[in-house]
Amino acid sequence: MATVKVIGAGLAGAEAAWQLAQRGISVVLYEMKPHKKSPAHHVDTFAELVCSNSLRGDKLENAVGLLKEEMRRLGSLIIACADATRVEAGGCLAVDRQGFSDLVTEKTRNHPNITVVAEEITQVPEGPVIIATGPLTSDDMSKAIGEYFGTGYLHFFDAAAPLVTAESVDMEEAWWQSRYDRGTPDYVNCAMNKEQYEAFLKELISAEEAEVHGFEDKRVFEGCMPVEVMARRGQDTLRYGPLKPVGLVDPKTGKEPYAVVQLRQDNAAKSVYNLVGFQTHLKFGEQKRVFSMIPALKNAEFVRYGVMHQNTFLQSPKLLDRYYADRRDPLVAFAGQMTGVEGYVESAASGMLASIAMAAKVQGREVPDFPKETAIGALGLYISDERIENFQPMNVNFSIVAPLEQRIRKKAEKNLAIANRSLAIIEEMVQAGL
Repeated sequence: MATVKVIGAGLAGAEAAWQLAQRGISVVLYEMKPHKKSPAHHVDTFAELVCSNSLRGDKLENAVGLLKEEMRRLGSLIIACADATRVEAGGCLAVDRQGFSDLVTEKTRNHPNITVVAEEITQVPEGPVIIATGPLTSDDMSKAIGEYFGTGYLHFFDAAAPLVTAESVDMEEAWWQSRYDRGTPDYVNCAMNKEQYEAFLKELISAEEAEVHGFEDKRVFEGCMPVEVMARRGQDTLRYGPLKPVGLVDPKTGKEPYAVVQLRQDNAAKSVYNLVGFQTHLKFGEQKRVFSMIPALKNAEFVRYGVMHQNTFLQSPKLLDRYYADRRDPLVAFAGQMTGVEGYVESAASGMLASIAMAAKVQGREVPDFPKETAIGALGLYISDERIENFQPMNVNFSIVAPLEQRIRKKAEKNLAIANRSLAIIEEMVQAGL
């Protein structure tokens, strides 16, 4: 039986190990927990969600919804565990944070073809290996990868939102509703009028930030921008972003509020909620002071404050192929956010594709062709596109998926047609014994 090393048991690493093991390959999964953790990690289990507990939209008209469905049909560990630990979040796939991590850990540790070794790896091993040490790769391993490629990393800053207890939210000032009443009313909506919003904005802009070495606004990844950075971009930036009121109606007034902060369930017990879109690197005391200006959160109990950390990623178009493998050595592959895919689902998808390809290589089979018509294939083609000059992390989106031959005017119909085409391709691959 062939043996493949997988370094790191985050979402990408756990998915990679699972896919290899399911294909009859012996896997040694190295994870530095519990002996060592990054500043953003707090538990000993695998696939820890360090930012939001949401895996984002779950509809096929949404690119990440399509990516999740492709992965479901391909037997994804991460999506199966997310489905099993799902909590209510309207049209999103959100999970019980700890329950999800526990389940991934249990299934991974109990697989007969996976051996888990609690050890920090500080050198790039000889292949076959998949390195999925994440955007928070340890300093020693980060240095080793840099030396392996002979080139520097790129990097950006990432941020996590605060968590509050459900019982501390003043429901006299809030109400349950999902935007446009889609699905069930799973969000707690905390409204602000114009005067309250402007006072909040003033304090948010002037609040004291925690020190983050090398931080500059221009280096913040747009998809995970701290709320205070957004606030500095204009008076109404937040009202068109995480505080947008559209699709919501305040039952007190029967009208759309001026601004709304939404809270999303963070655990299965419904005892903890996160402030949606409120990634931040304000000092903890300042977070308590400023965020308590939101009327429904005036007595909020914060069980975790927002944190800021640096994420690191490779200049993948110069270094990796469409299967996330080193262009020089196809038996050394990388996976996860360190490759420039952005988001939980995208990270797991990269681990899936890297491992499916690796399994074929070590078993002497032809590597399956995941075309640009599929979301999982489009992501691999994006990170390996040598024509990209200013490479930046990318969430999956329909712009990187091959367009339809026929023109469809309505966006939702067009996206659904793209999704159905993709799933037909995936189904053919599954039926062929992928």
